[in-house]
Amino acid sequence: MRHFVSTRIWHWINLIAIVVLFMSGLNISNAHPYLYWGDWGFSPTQAWLAVPRFPGWMTIPDYYSLAKARDWHLLMAFPFAFGLLGMWIAMLWNGHFRRDIKTTRREWRWSAIRADIAKHLQFDFTHGEGKYNFLQKIAYGAVFGVLLPGMVLTGLAISPGMEPSLWWLVDIFGGRQSARSLHFLCAWGIFGFFVVHVVLVLLSGPVGQLRAMILGGDHQPTNPPFARPAKSEGESA
Repeated sequence: MRHFVSTRIWHWINLIAIVVLFMSGLNISNAHPYLYWGDWGFSPTQAWLAVPRFPGWMTIPDYYSLAKARDWHLLMAFPFAFGLLGMWIAMLWNGHFRRDIKTTRREWRWSAIRADIAKHLQFDFTHGEGKYNFLQKIAYGAVFGVLLPGMVLTGLAISPGMEPSLWWLVDIFGGRQSARSLHFLCAWGIFGFFVVHVVLVLLSGPVGQLRAMILGGDHQPTNPPFARPAKSEGESA
């Protein structure tokens, strides 16, 4: 598959930004590892989740420092947010969203969804027509439309000093503590997508995938040796 230059540049900048944001965010979480709903919360008995304390090898910096973790977080927040905005503009401008991510009514038929799930379970990553299959479109749509924007908006809502001017955004999320909880959930949702994404890249031909994302060349995913071979034309199911 061929990737636009804008997609390739954003992909690698966003990867660096997300890694730093996630690891510095774990350090920030260690300052108060409890999550609440509503406008306020402090006591562990009021929390809906007690977050485990993360070890130094998972955090930036690799020792507890709320001030330095916030500095790293703020440093990467700008390329993350403006990069996402630029990517959305590029996707709408060059047709990438309409052509490759937008789903069709036919793809939402249960028979088509079931067939797509069955192919993934058989480690069949060929796509046929189009760059992405239905499950990939749903995953990328959720990331671009929900998780990444959710990180930006909830991050603004919980940023120190921003609440007086963005009180309406805080109210939309149901309070500052609700925004903080949603920020946490979006972060781990992105982490889950990252893990699945890396696994699928490794299973579908990592050399070709990396070459396509770096150089922009065409690459059609190949099936791993343990995948069920495709049936030839006319072969019974």
